[in-house]
Amino acid sequence: QLQLVESGGGLVQPGGSLRLSCAASGFSLDYFAIGWFRQAPGKEREAVSCISSSGARTNYADSVKGRFAIYKDHAKNTVYLQMNNLKPEDTAVYYCAADGISDQTLCVLRDYEYNYWGQGTQVTVSS
Repeated sequence: QLQLVESGGGLVQPGGSLRLSCAASGFSLDYFAIGWFRQAPGKEREAVSCISSSGARTNYADSVKGRFAIYKDHAKNTVYLQMNNLKPEDTAVYYCAADGISDQTLCVLRDYEYNYWGQGTQVTVSS
């Protein structure tokens, strides 16, 4: 059974940091690109970042460039999203998703390309 489980969310003050984890079970992330998406109340889901299956390519939404970093631990079959200098507008439920794209050097920031989704983890940035 293919499963993605997010963790690491929580409440943090503006300017703080969190690291989200996306652990895969039932399949190897060596063959899947992983994307992080978020959805705030009353808003549409938006792409945050993605990493190719090889780990060599990453993409970021303009709103998080320079603040967030995505990386992969192949041994742990886990992808992380390091979030620094968090802002109140980063408050949302964060989801990770897997895309079985054949090109190991690509990842895309389009949610409809992703086949498997986790249950989400809440991130709240507030003083």
